Amino acid sequence: MPSDFQKLRVGQGYDSHRLVEGRDFILGGLKIEHDKGLDGHSDADVLLHAVIDAVLGATGKGDIGRWFPDTDPEHKDACSKELLRKVWTSCQNEGWTLVNVDCLVCLEKPKLASHIETIEQNISELLKGKPSQVNVKATTGEKMGFVGREEGVFSSVTILLFNENLKTV
Repeated sequence: MPSDFQKLRVGQGYDSHRLVEGRDFILGGLKIEHDKGLDGHSDADVLLHAVIDAVLGATGKGDIGRWFPDTDPEHKDACSKELLRKVWTSCQNEGWTLVNVDCLVCLEKPKLASHIETIEQNISELLKGKPSQVNVKATTGEKMGFVGREEGVFSSVTILLFNENLKTV
């Protein structure tokens, strides 16, 4: 196997949050008009939380709960964009760069088609990449399960990172 392939790492992330009244609906760093928002200790941005976990998985740095425990009042209502910036800065300092990230958001409402491009731009800026390196897609629960009943939202993310500084075996 060529040594450059040994400098690639894959990570995956998953997150889910309940939908509740009285909260803003924040997704991919974007406030989207909706009658409910995502419940959580921070702003509950289910997509950026999954991106954070994917990054941490690829780089072997644990998970979002270790970095930003929901028992820590410092992170109460924290902006998930800031949480991702903190994680990504640490990774960049070790030489990690984005190859690509593929994101899935599963929700009944709101419809995301008109927001996807902005969300992809947000994620590419946060990861210091290009919009062409970020793919966001949305699907529904087809009226099944907690997503279909509009009780919550989940996101799944796969990321590929490269680090020129990694020693090859």
